[in-house]
Amino acid sequence: VQLQASGGGLVQTGGSLRLSCAASGVTFTWYNIGWFRQAPGKERVFVAAVSRNNGKKYNSDALRGRFTISRDNAKNTVYLQMNDLEPEDTAVYYCPAGERRTWFTDRDYDVWGQGTQVTVSS
Repeated sequence: VQLQASGGGLVQTGGSLRLSCAASGVTFTWYNIGWFRQAPGKERVFVAAVSRNNGKKYNSDALRGRFTISRDNAKNTVYLQMNDLEPEDTAVYYCPAGERRTWFTDRDYDVWGQGTQVTVSS
């Protein structure tokens, strides 16, 4: 399994970005796919996930509905739509894959690809 996150960049406060996570070497729907982020000097934290069984979506409550995860099975891609961005959203964003029955911690995932940098200017 290989995962590649993309779509990061520099955006002003209040702006939007859509991140993509493309998978190769695997049928995407066999795995839970998550989004995590890690800011400089901080731990990696859960952002969102979509489950493999029924496509149910989970979002971090701390994001107050600003971020939305979605999955396009035909393209083997998971997206993270990020709206109303704040400087506190600045981080490297990762999209891991896992097979466990939970998906809220990084221990629930086995495969991690390269992240994509998101920088929000004030």
